[in-house]
Amino acid sequence: MSISLDMFGDRWSLLIVRDLMVRGYRTFKEFQQSGEGIATNILSDRLQKLEATGFITAEIEKTDGRKVNYRLTEKGIDLAPVVLELLIWGARHEETGAPCAVIAAMEKNRKEVLVETRRRWQERDSTPLLPKFPDAAVGRNLKRRKA
Repeated sequence: MSISLDMFGDRWSLLIVRDLMVRGYRTFKEFQQSGEGIATNILSDRLQKLEATGFITAEIEKTDGRKVNYRLTEKGIDLAPVVLELLIWGARHEETGAPCAVIAAMEKNRKEVLVETRRRWQERDSTPLLPKFPDAAVGRNLKRRKA
């Protein structure tokens, strides 16, 4: 476990991987505007580290050579089961921006969610796996009670 944590174990790196995988983000600007409050210098550093460790690649936009798109590598997409379980676990134990129904559907359909995540990656489909929740207060997921 310590090798894994050394490679991607800080908060920001995992959030970047999540945003690539689940939210369909691709650009520095999208990560910066994600609402997490990451400073530009930290974002730049984490993107470089994720690229250096082989989790992501940086590709120059074909239509605009000034723009860089980030993409998960095979190594990065292999984190999908881990990211899914962290999303479910977090929503089970804390308040999140995702409605209970969304998390419950992901929890119930783990295999299908993972298949769809990999399909989107293979086809370079950046459609978000999770929709953006416009009002976090409305979409607040209440801590689930143990039954």
